[in-house]
Amino acid sequence: MFTGGCECGKVRFEVNKVRETVTVCHCSQCRRTSGHFWASTHAPFSDVTFLKDEGLEWFASSDFACRGFCRFCGSSLFYKMNDETGIGIAAGCLDQTSGMKVSKHIFAADKGEYYEIADGKPVHEAGG
Repeated sequence: MFTGGCECGKVRFEVNKVRETVTVCHCSQCRRTSGHFWASTHAPFSDVTFLKDEGLEWFASSDFACRGFCRFCGSSLFYKMNDETGIGIAAGCLDQTSGMKVSKHIFAADKGEYYEIADGKPVHEAGG
């Protein structure tokens, strides 16, 4: 069982299992909403149980996806494609991440000029 939540505690959730790999997205939208780049794991949305959702808001960030965040503290928590049953969960909002590893970088063509991708993981210029 994995647990997680936002900085102020007004969003708390648990999920039975998450993917052990973390995908790092460098697209401009993820950089704007996260403040750097977006690093997330994945789980079926039906496996997520919200223990507290007082602060949970969903923003339609495009015609095909929405992002979940806390309206009180601003924590960026989730990314969900409208036509998929899974949900991206910010790796940084999980309480425990033991055993999780970065597997790849996507949309690297859009990365910020102020940093390098130097961890040796596969790099995809677009999605991947």
